[in-house]
Amino acid sequence: MLAESLVAVATAGSTALVGAMATDAWQTTRTGVLRLFGRGTPAADAESGQETPPGPGSHIALVAAQLDGDAALVARAEDTELARRSLLPGWQLRLQELLREHPELAGELGDLTERMRRSLPESEQRWVQHVVAHDHSQVFAAQGGNVIVHREPGGTE
Repeated sequence: MLAESLVAVATAGSTALVGAMATDAWQTTRTGVLRLFGRGTPAADAESGQETPPGPGSHIALVAAQLDGDAALVARAEDTELARRSLLPGWQLRLQELLREHPELAGELGDLTERMRRSLPESEQRWVQHVVAHDHSQVFAAQGGNVIVHREPGGTE
């Protein structure tokens, strides 16, 4: 099972990635994501992090094709937000798998995520958070801030 912190990094990265699709920030985002996936493959140069030119069946070529296809779907969609939400789980899974295989890339993905967020147009810098509690559980969540919960002694949980 992937550590919670790595899941959070992958989730933030995938959210920023699909948010950049079909925006002016796309080419920079695409390059950064390909560089990140290239670092996780034997084809990448360990010193420079530059990937070797991809062949038609290479891992990098497949990721590039997926990025390009998904960005084209967003660009053609009547409802771009719906398209982005639909693509989000796939990119969460891909980034989680990358971090499962290469947890040392978490810091780089975090840095890339922050660069992607800063490069988005202001209208795309809003984030949606879905929080679900099941059975008798409680959820405390915040974006860009803190949640502080004080329980009274003897209070119910």
